[in-house]
Amino acid sequence: MRQATVYIDSQALQYNLNRVKQLAPNAKVVSMVKANAYGHGVKDCLAALSATDAFGVACLQEALEIRELGFNQPITLIEGVFSLDEMSIVTAQNIEVVVHHQAQVDWLLEHKADYIAKGLKVWVKLNSGMNRLGFKIAEIKAVINRLKAEGLTCVLAMHFANADADHPLNDEQIRQFLEIKNDCAPLMASCCNSAAIYKYPELHFDYVRPGIMLYGATPFADKSVHDLDLKPVMQFTAEIIALNHIQAGESVGYGSTFVATQAMDLAIVSIGYGDGYPRAFVAPNTVAVNGQLVAVVGRVAMDMIAIDVTSLDVALGTEVELWGKQRLVDDVATANGTIGYELLCRLSNRPERKVI
Repeated sequence: MRQATVYIDSQALQYNLNRVKQLAPNAKVVSMVKANAYGHGVKDCLAALSATDAFGVACLQEALEIRELGFNQPITLIEGVFSLDEMSIVTAQNIEVVVHHQAQVDWLLEHKADYIAKGLKVWVKLNSGMNRLGFKIAEIKAVINRLKAEGLTCVLAMHFANADADHPLNDEQIRQFLEIKNDCAPLMASCCNSAAIYKYPELHFDYVRPGIMLYGATPFADKSVHDLDLKPVMQFTAEIIALNHIQAGESVGYGSTFVATQAMDLAIVSIGYGDGYPRAFVAPNTVAVNGQLVAVVGRVAMDMIAIDVTSLDVALGTEVELWGKQRLVDDVATANGTIGYELLCRLSNRPERKVI
């Protein structure tokens, strides 16, 4: 059987959740498990996150999966409902919604009585510069005041466009957020994602919304998970299925893009872009074998890669870590010209998954 395996470390996931609680001891934690728990598998992660205060997802389908798995924590739909008919479902399932445009407000008010009776909060999204979703500052105060007048409990929500960097828009987003929070008081508030949890402890308020940090990858370009005291949750491995020896001048893989400058030993590993391992690298890439980082040579194919194992003691079946504890996913992403979030989320269903 082809051995490509994704291991999910539940203790690491619990450790990272506890790290959030250490950093934001006075805020409730909304653990983001959208996109199949950032590619880690919702069904494989929820038990390890059971101590969270709530879950955050992108759409109703994701929320219903959590309910079907038997978890009863509050859930927030961060993009809200997409149609009126979804409102009756979210109310019945005790799911809270974000509202970011007027139609959603109208849909919510049609189900106001049931929503209030369930003790559900409505999250009102501010568009303070991200310019994706939300009410601009000129209109959001009226929306919040109306919802409060209708008897609804509101949470002011915002998303930073540049929480991972020093950018002038950060100050403007904070200014707008605090103005609304003060002018519409009393009002609960939430604006901190993973990066902002670290960067803005004074803005933790009522709820923090950790995502990537839960899974042991970094939200910062200049800080590793070790710098942030986080533990990688996913280890992605495959096995050596063939060994080759080539001479100087021989090439490897599609397009013959790699040509050996000296005699070398190659191992062929049962992994490729069909599994979600990235193909297009903008910088040299490595994998971990027996505790050492070794180079990937030639192009990544759908099902196989070649690695340089010259002078290493390897055999058929030797395990290769593509990313995980020795080769961080963030470093693979940097070599691929992307971010760890993308690599984690785009894994295919072909690798076997195991919870450890």
